[in-house]
Amino acid sequence: MQAFNMSIANPLRSLLIYGILLLFANAVSLAKAKIHNHDFVIQATPVKRLCNTRSTITVNGQFPGPTLEVNNGDTLVVKVVNKAQYNVTIHWHGVRQMRTAWADGPEFITQCPIRPGGSYTYRFTIQGQEGTLWWHAHSSWLRATVYGALVIHPKEGTSYPFPKPKRETPILLGEWWDANPIDVIRQATRTGAAPNVSDAYTINGQPGDLYKCSSQDTTIVHVDSGETNLLRVINAGLNQQLFFKVANHKFTVVGADASYVKPFTTSVIMLGPGQTTDVLITANQPPARYYMAVRAYASAQGAPFDNTTTTAILEYKAAPCPAKGVKINPILPPLPAFNDTATATTFTSSFRSARKVDVPTEIDENLFFTVGLGLNNCPAGASSSSCQGPNGTRFTASMNNVSFVLPSNFSLLQAHHQGIPGVFSTDFPAVPPVKFDYTGNVSRSLWQPISSTKLYKLKYGARVQIVLQGTSIFTAENHPIHLHGYDFYILAEGFGNFNPQTDTAKFNLVDPPLRNTASVPVNGWSVIRFVADNPGVWIMHCHLDVHITWGLAMAFLVQNGVTQLEALEEPPVDLPVC
Repeated sequence: MQAFNMSIANPLRSLLIYGILLLFANAVSLAKAKIHNHDFVIQATPVKRLCNTRSTITVNGQFPGPTLEVNNGDTLVVKVVNKAQYNVTIHWHGVRQMRTAWADGPEFITQCPIRPGGSYTYRFTIQGQEGTLWWHAHSSWLRATVYGALVIHPKEGTSYPFPKPKRETPILLGEWWDANPIDVIRQATRTGAAPNVSDAYTINGQPGDLYKCSSQDTTIVHVDSGETNLLRVINAGLNQQLFFKVANHKFTVVGADASYVKPFTTSVIMLGPGQTTDVLITANQPPARYYMAVRAYASAQGAPFDNTTTTAILEYKAAPCPAKGVKINPILPPLPAFNDTATATTFTSSFRSARKVDVPTEIDENLFFTVGLGLNNCPAGASSSSCQGPNGTRFTASMNNVSFVLPSNFSLLQAHHQGIPGVFSTDFPAVPPVKFDYTGNVSRSLWQPISSTKLYKLKYGARVQIVLQGTSIFTAENHPIHLHGYDFYILAEGFGNFNPQTDTAKFNLVDPPLRNTASVPVNGWSVIRFVADNPGVWIMHCHLDVHITWGLAMAFLVQNGVTQLEALEEPPVDLPVC
């Protein structure tokens, strides 16, 4: 009997010791995790660009706003005080927000806006993410100037899966309007026409040498010969995919959207709005000054776009000084043509996860979403001044023929949590209501979507596949589709209409990249998968802001699971009211 008791006692004792060690390890890990407190004051600030000074909405008087640096596992507490004249929210782009959907930030989705004079404190923990994300306003077009980098370093005591770079530099690509961006989108909404394109692109807020009144403040990135640096490149632009190059230098891509990737070498990168790419660059050229240059990748045929080029300077510290009075311009890289879809596709299809990943193979929800533009006929009794789209129409956009309408009296998450009826329905279609030749000549009867606030309900833990199918209604273009609250695996992308019989064979189920924003190719498709393990209401939308304004969005309602750790947290006491 004693021997029998001993045989049980030994494994029990081992289990107890293991449990104590695990608790200790967790306690040490939690002890290392930090809480970072920040204050964001949203305010109007005079900002001079392109020879003009205009009142610009900023955070803490900075444009771009402050870079936040944390470690994986840390918690951010950011008190936002709104001293501007517009409603505002802040979205932490790409942060998973596990059970903390109240902190996600999109206006009327997870919260009502912070009114002028009001405040709200965002509280959330970074869990299992490392690399580069960013934050931005998610209210009207305020994110034109209200944005900044969010740098997530590895947990303390761990390191990058590549040699530690000598230094790291956030590179924020943006768009600048001489006009007030809010006025630009309000005019477009009033007229039904496309909004005016931007007047300049910027790198870290500066247009650079090729624009008037700008060369004095051009962004300069200093390097030492032989060193390898990490550039954290973020496309914070409103409406434009962008090509990025550095003259005579190559990049090694090591991360994207706060996930590590299998390193690959390229001389050019392409980012849609919302996307981030981490690249290593080695200063292995003769000491000199080299332009970093950015211009549009504009895939919509015939649509106007900002066809200018922004520059910053990569400057070797040992670069020879020019003789007095002599100006030596940096070397300018040749950039791809604005419509170079082949280069964009080669880049986006090069991404692989750093190692084999656990892709959901059995699917519970097999969804097929069309994405694209449309045209609404002029409403009866409307004046021609409000129908200045093509042939007297108004621009619109949709997913599965539903043009998304934001509520105005409650946020969707609040309505769901409190059981408020009449704010939304849960009948968003799983497939297009009508099958058609998505990338061919589309019947005019399909150009007008319905306008509605429809959500798609997902059970907690559901394994989801979505085919994102571009359409050629009015014009086809590359759409950066962003899903809040989740990362997803991009299994494949291609051109034409998705064909499950032939295209499924192209799926990468071994090491597909993990992203939060997918570039759906022009006149093409992308396939994504994720597990619905984060309860709440999560918007999925095109990150071209003009398209979300027109309704290119939908939202998932992910139900609570069984346990408390699978349920949405209670709303904070200071959640803004509508």
